Amino acid sequence: MRVAFDSRPATDPRGIGRYVRCLLAALRSTAGEHEVVEQHRPRNVDAYHSPWLDGAAVGTRCPQVVTLHDLIALKRPSEYLRTGLRFRLRYLAAQRAARVIVPTETVADDVVARLRIDRARVAVIAEAPAAAMRPRGPREVATVRKRYAVPEDYLLCVGGLDHPDPRKRVAALAAAPRELPLVLVGPTSPWAHELPEVLLTGRVDDDELAALYTGARALVLPSEDEGFGLPPVEALACGTPVVACDVPAVREVLGERATFVERDDLTGLLAAAATARRPAPAPPAWTWEDAARATWTVYAEAATIRS
Repeated sequence: MRVAFDSRPATDPRGIGRYVRCLLAALRSTAGEHEVVEQHRPRNVDAYHSPWLDGAAVGTRCPQVVTLHDLIALKRPSEYLRTGLRFRLRYLAAQRAARVIVPTETVADDVVARLRIDRARVAVIAEAPAAAMRPRGPREVATVRKRYAVPEDYLLCVGGLDHPDPRKRVAALAAAPRELPLVLVGPTSPWAHELPEVLLTGRVDDDELAALYTGARALVLPSEDEGFGLPPVEALACGTPVVACDVPAVREVLGERATFVERDDLTGLLAAAATARRPAPAPPAWTWEDAARATWTVYAEAATIRS
């Protein structure tokens, strides 16, 4: 079987880029007799996978698989302005796809309810920490802390700060009272530099991120809506406790591995994080190779169906 894979988002520093990079590498390592080629205009292939909504195509001549990471823009239309014709066509393409991949049952329920896609066409395939996400030694942690002027005891929040995302509530988190310094990791834009009394690292590489996870008292996740929540899984892989707002997808992924607070209680979130103690629970026992093998199964199913 020969599958075209749209790898264009691989350079994105946010979660979609992580998903594409890790899944593509794992697909290649588990391909066996199959082949995956990087194309977003599929030719001479048995199936086409768009791992992001923006790559979904209405007029493909081969069966299409689309990954939908969440339906936030449909659930909160007043906050997300992607309502033009191209945006609607992307969702139409997803509705017509042979198979749709989602990261959680929570998103699967949204897809069935909001896009009217038959549940039998929806595959839930979880994400996983990258191989670089592992505990780092004290010397490496100290080196990275010094590089970014991070104090010895701090709370960590990870995510793109290049544009304000209402559901992430980073500004509200920064304004909430807390006992420990708050370090925000991710690409920034001018609005992020106006946040009060936080330390911004900007974009960091995977080894630096693993060291920052390892050195933190806890990771905090203030989001009031998520499709999966990859930073908490990465933090646990680095041995770092997680405190999160209690939203369905994150609860589904982490279960009892995290401390949950009411989604509107950001002060409680920060207070709980300040009292977090190691050892943190291990992350879910799921790897990108597991995800790739499940994805190959989806490709095989899709290849028998006309899109």
